[in-house]
Amino acid sequence: MSRTLSFGTGMIGVLAVGAVIALSGCAPTPQSTPKPTAAPESPAPAPYDGPIAFVGDELDWFLLSAEEIAGVLPDVGEVGPAVPSLVQVSDGGGYEPVPAICNALYAEVSLGSIGARSVTWTSALAEGRDGWLNVLQFADVEAATARMNQYVAAAEQCAEFQFGGPSSFASSTVDGEGGVRAVAGSLILTYPEGGGHSLYKGYASVGNVIVEMWQPFTGDPEFDTDAAAALLRDRVSEARAKLVAELTADPPVPAETAAPADPAASWSEWQITTAGVGPVRLGVELDEAIASVPGAGVEEAGWPGGPTRLISPDGSASLLLRTQEGGTVVESVSVGAANVSGDRTHDGAALPAASGVKVGDPVSVAVSAFPEGTALRVVSSGEYFYEWSTREGVVLRFRLDRDSAHESDAVITGITVEDATLAKVPVFG
Repeated sequence: MSRTLSFGTGMIGVLAVGAVIALSGCAPTPQSTPKPTAAPESPAPAPYDGPIAFVGDELDWFLLSAEEIAGVLPDVGEVGPAVPSLVQVSDGGGYEPVPAICNALYAEVSLGSIGARSVTWTSALAEGRDGWLNVLQFADVEAATARMNQYVAAAEQCAEFQFGGPSSFASSTVDGEGGVRAVAGSLILTYPEGGGHSLYKGYASVGNVIVEMWQPFTGDPEFDTDAAAALLRDRVSEARAKLVAELTADPPVPAETAAPADPAASWSEWQITTAGVGPVRLGVELDEAIASVPGAGVEEAGWPGGPTRLISPDGSASLLLRTQEGGTVVESVSVGAANVSGDRTHDGAALPAASGVKVGDPVSVAVSAFPEGTALRVVSSGEYFYEWSTREGVVLRFRLDRDSAHESDAVITGITVEDATLAKVPVFG
């Protein structure tokens, strides 16, 4: 029994194995599971290598914090918030220094700028003698470079100079990569009749931006010029790196140039664009600009280099054309008030508009249509503007009846479009 049972069990095992072998022979050969192919990696974009040109809120990248300002300057009090505004005195005058390049050290840095961000702070001195930091956008790299060259030259030549009396600028100059430069020093001016003026000064530049910093002081200077120059250099270097990264990821696309308007159309239908006003283009010869509006009346300049006015056939509108200093190329075109002799008053509805913004609108309309601009006050002439600029150096300047930095209902009285790259760079030395 046991043998028979044992045999039977063995036979079952043999049959089972045979069946498995038979089935294995009939089964299809297993296929390997295909591995997913990795998508080819997109090559990294080439680093941006175009002009280092900042615009709008990119100017904020240059600002110093309250802690940084207090850490590099003595006697700093309360530091205010950064604001998109600029105050220009623009009155000129003063003693002539020897050597002349020292003029750059007390001339107004913001002259010729087209955008700004500002910070002010109190100091230990009497009220009204605050410290300032201005981040200034210029028309292009060439304009800012030419200006910064003057500050570097002044630092080299004005350690001791004459400004009516013995004066000095004890300073430090440092460079960085990509055209970064910074200067910081203690400026002491002595007047011939006695007294004088003392300022801690700082300048830094990269691309189309210059940063200026100053604070009045009395007595002997207590300013670490090496540390201040290094701080300014590092901040503008950081801003440059950030701009390159952003424009590498999102390269700038040149704006399309609007086609010239029909010169026969009503002037109220013309548009103010970064290319000009209606059929009148920036950057052309004055004669060509006049010829682009057949039938317009022409009031020629009343003095050499003065503006030319074009008047619509029905007299309801006019354009004021200004040319380059000493040249005949149209640099700017204005509608409405322009603060010149012979200004004309027109109904804003009869004048060209800028993206729907007209003379007579509140400034809030311009700010909405053209954000990230600058409120500008010119003290010497009592003028107020809202400025908006492009990366390429074209400016839309909205003239206002009062200071928009404090009154949001200021009214637009004139509009100017200017190619600031055509303007001559002020030479202080």
